[in-house]
Amino acid sequence: MSHKAGFVNIIGNPNVGKSTLMNAFVGERLSIITSKAQTTRHRILGIVNGDDFQVVLSDTPGIIKPAYEMQKSMMDFVKSAFEDADVLIYMVEIGEKELKDEDFFNKIIHSKIPVLLLLNKIDKSNQIELEEQIDLWATKVPNAEIFPISALENFNVKEVFARILDLLPLSEPYYPKDALTDKPERFFVNETIREKILLNYDKEIPYAVEIETEEFLEDEKIIRIRSVIMVERDTQKGIIIGHKGAALKKVGMQSREDLEKFFGKQIHIELYVKVNKDWRSNAYQLRRFGYNQK
Repeated sequence: MSHKAGFVNIIGNPNVGKSTLMNAFVGERLSIITSKAQTTRHRILGIVNGDDFQVVLSDTPGIIKPAYEMQKSMMDFVKSAFEDADVLIYMVEIGEKELKDEDFFNKIIHSKIPVLLLLNKIDKSNQIELEEQIDLWATKVPNAEIFPISALENFNVKEVFARILDLLPLSEPYYPKDALTDKPERFFVNETIREKILLNYDKEIPYAVEIETEEFLEDEKIIRIRSVIMVERDTQKGIIIGHKGAALKKVGMQSREDLEKFFGKQIHIELYVKVNKDWRSNAYQLRRFGYNQK
């Protein structure tokens, strides 16, 4: 057998560029990218296929100290990334000095599988700072190979991918060779709407929101979508809708534009807002939204 396949899992603190890297590898926007932390809530698989390889990439939530049930579930997704990885990518950014959770850091430095430490956002540094950072991380994570990169500028990304291919085990593909992800269409509808909310609202609003797509009807030329934006309080509902519905309409228009590019079809989207009190701390609701998998 000359075919290689394996799981490559990306972990790191919030906002270090994990989603940007995975999207650069896959060539599609599978993961949300915004300047706000905690934009990735689930573990998202992106699949890169070649004639003789299949790389199954996993973008995980940024590592945090969980404050409520939903964040605990997010950290469970990170823990699962250690369990099935063939290659572990630990991503840090220039100026960073530590991982926010010591237990996760200990897992990295004692890992029995190959670890690639990617020092991201080097386009924002100079040569002296870069050399200091490489020395720092070489001491902290001696079992890792270090690659300075800029995921946004696509600098050194091809070299990292080539090294991943070197490290993959011989294996049959785990997914069909034309697969791009393991997630259903509705997941990407939900994530697209949530991204627009992250971009258009401030403070606690984006973090109190969950999206549920109740209808996804696909015809030859058009997809009809009906989605519900869940919030925790009535005051949040008012803010999401905005004066005369203007804020909600803007989210709908921006989501439709992105979804038409993603699916390559005309999109008709209807958005509604509902109050689902304290859903982030409700175990039943978290299971319903795909967080608690236990």
